[in-house]
Amino acid sequence: MGKNLKLKSSRAAKDMSQKDLAEATGVTRQTINAIENGDYNPSVNLCIAICRVLGKTLDQIFWEDDENAK
Repeated sequence: MGKNLKLKSSRAAKDMSQKDLAEATGVTRQTINAIENGDYNPSVNLCIAICRVLGKTLDQIFWEDDENAK
């Protein structure tokens, strides 16, 4: 699992810090940092919570686009 740059850019577009997103989703800032760095694979429930806060779909933030991965 690589860095999640889509999460980082979506969070930045909302002008949210890692701490802001963590508080909005009920996790620690370290958890958000680990997800962005590709060190932690979040649960589906956490993925959904993050997407709701950022106004994005799971596809837009978490699912790999197979066409771009080749």
